[in-house]
Amino acid sequence: MRDFDVIGIGLSALDYLGIVDKYPPPADVKIQMSQFTRQGGGPVATALATLSRLGIRTAFVGKMGDDEVGKLMKKHLAEEEVDVSQVVVEPGASSQPAFIIVDQATGSRTIFWSESKVSPLRASEMDREFVTSARILHLDGLQMEAGLAAARWAKETDITVVLDGDTMRPGIGELVKLTDVLIASRNFAAQFTGETDLERAIHAMRSQGPEIVGITLGDEGCILSWENKTLRRSALKVDVVDTTGAGDVFHGAFIYGLLKDWPMDKTAEFANAVAAMKCRKLGGRAGIPTLDEAMKFLNVDG
Repeated sequence: MRDFDVIGIGLSALDYLGIVDKYPPPADVKIQMSQFTRQGGGPVATALATLSRLGIRTAFVGKMGDDEVGKLMKKHLAEEEVDVSQVVVEPGASSQPAFIIVDQATGSRTIFWSESKVSPLRASEMDREFVTSARILHLDGLQMEAGLAAARWAKETDITVVLDGDTMRPGIGELVKLTDVLIASRNFAAQFTGETDLERAIHAMRSQGPEIVGITLGDEGCILSWENKTLRRSALKVDVVDTTGAGDVFHGAFIYGLLKDWPMDKTAEFANAVAAMKCRKLGGRAGIPTLDEAMKFLNVDG
């Protein structure tokens, strides 16, 4: 048995979030927040937190500064029972905070973020034996050198590579070719393929190597392609408080379905449900359900 079910390599952040009645105009004004919270963030990190809530053994490999933000990011992951033993701490470096203003009327958000001053994680800073101790490797393309090295190791050791396609950056084409499962945002799909039509975009991405490709569509749900099949699933309706992290949570829940060898329709429905449930609370992680809560929400057995 492998030591972990899922190991993720990517970006971790710290989110400061507040809800306002309406987004303020560009003027010298003061707006009271009805809610405020501080939570861990980042695509891979939040996906791993989701998997941990669902009962999956996870580990995060990444790099943080030794500042207060970095210490809190690591603490929040550990509290979610995500293994952080392989986190590299860079002395004197500033980690990445984000300030997120949520519009109470719509649940939409505006993100103000500060670029991390932590140097990129290098392949030489990772333990290959540790990275290849999982069944699935989850990447976000935000630690490109490390992600490419880990994906190559995964290919040599029969580990499934899942990529969160959200950001276009140098090397992403090579990483996609090493990917088994690509779940992309609508914007990434259009930028990567040059196609705005969803089905053409999804098949163009599959032609690069991934066996399964999906596009997340926010409140419209998702579309998936595998083998000779295409599946579209609508989002589940909830009272939305905040959409922050919904895509990251979707990735974690989708990976859960892969681990359980569920059919694609069940996996998509489950990922949609877990992501929707997250949106009922402020922040990317506060609303992530346990497995029992998700199954009760769907009114099905695990």
